[in-house]
Amino acid sequence: MKKLLPLVLFFLAFLFLNPLQMSITGEPDCNNPEFGEIDVCLQKIKAEIDALTPAHEANKQELTSLNTQLTSIKGRIQGISGQLTKVQGEIVDREEDLLYAKEVFNEKTNNHYRFIRTYDPIIPFISSADATRAFREIFLRQKAADQDRLTMEDLATKLGQLKSDKETLEKNQAELASLQAQVNNRAQFLGGEIEKVESYLTELSAKQEQLVALKEGGFQTSIGDTPPTLEPCSGPPGSANFCNPGFSPAFAAFSFGAPHRTGMSQYGAYGRSKSGQSAEEILSAYYQGASLNKGYPVPDTIEVQGIGRVSFEDNYLMGIYEVPESWGNNGGFEALKAQAVAARSYALAVTNNGAGSICTSEACQVYKPQLKTGKWAEAVRATRGWVLVKDGGPAKTYYASTAGGFTISQWGWSGIKDTNGSWPDNAYEKIAGSPWFYKGWYKSRGGSSCGRSNPWLTSAEMADILNAWKVLYQGGGDVSRVSPVDTACWGGNPYSVGELAGIGGFSSVNSVSVVYSNNGTTSSVRFGTNKGAVTISGEEFKRAFNLRAPGYIGIKSSLYNIEQI
Repeated sequence: MKKLLPLVLFFLAFLFLNPLQMSITGEPDCNNPEFGEIDVCLQKIKAEIDALTPAHEANKQELTSLNTQLTSIKGRIQGISGQLTKVQGEIVDREEDLLYAKEVFNEKTNNHYRFIRTYDPIIPFISSADATRAFREIFLRQKAADQDRLTMEDLATKLGQLKSDKETLEKNQAELASLQAQVNNRAQFLGGEIEKVESYLTELSAKQEQLVALKEGGFQTSIGDTPPTLEPCSGPPGSANFCNPGFSPAFAAFSFGAPHRTGMSQYGAYGRSKSGQSAEEILSAYYQGASLNKGYPVPDTIEVQGIGRVSFEDNYLMGIYEVPESWGNNGGFEALKAQAVAARSYALAVTNNGAGSICTSEACQVYKPQLKTGKWAEAVRATRGWVLVKDGGPAKTYYASTAGGFTISQWGWSGIKDTNGSWPDNAYEKIAGSPWFYKGWYKSRGGSSCGRSNPWLTSAEMADILNAWKVLYQGGGDVSRVSPVDTACWGGNPYSVGELAGIGGFSSVNSVSVVYSNNGTTSSVRFGTNKGAVTISGEEFKRAFNLRAPGYIGIKSSLYNIEQI
């Protein structure tokens, strides 16, 4: 069983194991929707997003315009400041010129006054040979005085104009500063509103993804002591569990393991043990970067929620129900030892070396008060005190039943190709016989099938999923109406096959091929259709498939194949 289930899978487990009721108003509880309510919730979320988007886009456009205005205003203020500096300098120069002219004029005035006081108009005529010279002197003195007055008047006029220009510039600067403050306040307000809407839209999108994940759910992640049997007709062609759908061409999606694919694969560990690997080798393969301490000082007791404090080694670990004890008699004893170390390390990590408590369900790791005494107890005793250590403390040793031959890199653990040679034929999980290594899913976790007896789709049904992909990722329709047409199981207001075909244009599929990436995901899916070849990314097709495929038919892993018969 995988540990620290992601939030989406927590919702999934809660949904299937704890049937929910409709709210008093008759509206679905979209925080905890039932399967039949999910599409209604998707429509509500889509409607909210559609209602918010126009105003949100308008706000963003206005903010862009305001920022442009602010840039322009700042430039104009900077220009006016430059002009003010220049005018201020000119005013200082003119004031100096006027002051100098005034001093010259005053000096000339004093000289002229002294001249007038001592001037005898008869003398020039007596002393001059010609009266013309006397008149010329008087004329020139008067003209010089008049010119000095004009000069000062001109300087005064220019000085007055400069002071007027300065007042105008200062007024403009003040008005622009006020406008800048108003625009800046508006921009800050819009920025805050945009940030809030962006946050809300992100929240809505996250909620929508959770609802989509509920449709993708249904993978039984716990191995437990007695693995559930496979549903009939869930195997690929050539397998004992294959059922011919009775039509051709037929297409079905087969998932390689699921869902979190991080840390140790329990069936992979079983396959490695059957192939001769020791517990130490198994642990080093799945938990790269951790070291195995075989003498870790484990606590004497641990707090088990709903049970109380129990002996850690002799009670808690003896009651872990995560893998079949029968493995120990079929070449899997080293896998039991590896599981005992992972369970011990995980418990110590999540309880801070026993200071906290741990739950008894799949959300932590399964514990029952009915203690084991066989091979599992032997594996616990054989690894007593063995703890994986990372970053100075017990490692959070996540594990899950089946990873499809590839574990992926997340939560601090490296991803690995989990095969003894080529994939998929030599995957350790396949060697171990994992019932979830390669499976076509068409039932819910509760066993509902919505009238489907197998996962196979007709050419027209697969074309319908391509039309759903077209609406989801290339536009042209209402995304909220992309859901299964069998409303008896899913409700909502889905497009009919004909309506969706009218948008997407796909009516038939005649071939399919898949490309896998080196990191263990489906990279792309290529279809031959009535419109020619079309290639879709693995994640886009997975989402379109899970939103549109009939009933509970779904792809559970990012690593999958599309079979054709």
